[in-house]
Amino acid sequence: MDINELIDDFLESLEVERGRSKKTIENYRLYLYRFYALTSELLQKDSVFPSEITPDLFRQFRLKLNRLEIDTAGDNLKAITQAYHLIALRGFLKYLARRGIDSLDPSLVDLPRAVKKQVTFLHYDEVEDLLAAIPDDTESGLRDRAIVELLFSGGLRVSELISLNRDSINLDRREFIVRGKGQKDRPIFISKAAADRVREYLAARTDSLPALFLNNSRNRNAVNTSGDFRRLTPRSVQRLIEKYARAAGITKHVTPHTLRHSFATDLLMNGADLRSVQALLGHANISTTQIYTHVTDPHLREVHEKFHSETD
Repeated sequence: MDINELIDDFLESLEVERGRSKKTIENYRLYLYRFYALTSELLQKDSVFPSEITPDLFRQFRLKLNRLEIDTAGDNLKAITQAYHLIALRGFLKYLARRGIDSLDPSLVDLPRAVKKQVTFLHYDEVEDLLAAIPDDTESGLRDRAIVELLFSGGLRVSELISLNRDSINLDRREFIVRGKGQKDRPIFISKAAADRVREYLAARTDSLPALFLNNSRNRNAVNTSGDFRRLTPRSVQRLIEKYARAAGITKHVTPHTLRHSFATDLLMNGADLRSVQALLGHANISTTQIYTHVTDPHLREVHEKFHSETD
């Protein structure tokens, strides 16, 4: 059996046995099919068998992946994207080993050191400027203000936000549960202002669709029994936030995830402990949450003000 067929078996096992999300499986499929295509080119044959994945073939694949041009401008894959390819490949090789299929030792797949992105966040006054740039005299404006309030108040991922239904959120208790990465549930708590904004938006709607946030540019009369034909997409949310950030005169690159960063830094700057912030963000590992500590440590400001000399 060549690896093309085994990749399909592996992806099915991720869905059935490991409970991985649809998005994760789609990404793994992309990365592993690219591995299959590149190794086929290297071997100059249509089929690649597990026993042919040798350390030398893997080395050649790494070079080819690193040099791969992904657009007409000649840009290459970023280090973090290459790392995702290797994570998928390592998982696939572990799957082969569990089935007793001879192939490359998964421990030989080392991940490249990826440069971490700098954390971009908005201070509270910048969040207020962002909200002030959103009109509140239209249904779309009310929706967009509710979106920004929820992202900042609850620390939601954009995928979690767009998955919300009307009955997902308790506006009286101002709390609800979302299912995040790894199919893990976590509580979300929101401010009174966020709850009020959602109420105002829902009061302006005349439909009975279940989705909490709708795309108003799509055909309102379209027939779709799922009720999701007008649900907002992550890209739509990203575009609207970028638009209002420009209107507010914010020069930072602002995305939905920037507001999640802002949620975390605001908590830490106001004295929240790291473990609690980890739980509120839904991070499996506290090291992920620690990326915020270098920008929120009040001790560093105290050291600077106490010991750094000022010019006249």
